[in-house]
Amino acid sequence: MSEHRDGVAAASAQWLLTAFPPPADPFAAMSAQWQVREATSVAARLRYPTDADDALLELCGPGGCARLDWAAGAGLGGDGDDAPWRTWVDEVVVSWAAALLGDPALAAEAAEAAGEPLDSPLVAPSASDLAAAALLRHPDLLAPVADLHAAELRATVAARPV
Repeated sequence: MSEHRDGVAAASAQWLLTAFPPPADPFAAMSAQWQVREATSVAARLRYPTDADDALLELCGPGGCARLDWAAGAGLGGDGDDAPWRTWVDEVVVSWAAALLGDPALAAEAAEAAGEPLDSPLVAPSASDLAAAALLRHPDLLAPVADLHAAELRATVAARPV
């Protein structure tokens, strides 16, 4: 993954973990973080598949997360120490990652389409994985964010050669 896609994936993962926090248990938090990071990595790879896309990302930037905060009903915005990472959040990457977290079958298709086939909690979550990321895996909670760009995700996955 390129440096810019990786930065967008990390910031987008941080937004998801802030908006849909995992349990306080350190092992559950680590599991949730891993699942979210995989989802944002796959989403970023689909969103920015080429070096040219990555160069445009560097030039234009990802756009930030103001609309996501509104869609999630989260009062996450602020001008504290976390503000710089929020500028690297990509609304489409977050939306796609949320859709992948809410639908393991779609996650498997997307990972394959992105050239990153996974045999992991993202595509085959165990009961403990689901418990660790209960808010992050709840389709009703994710819907306002996932639905922002779900049609585009499905079209992108369908259009990619496998």
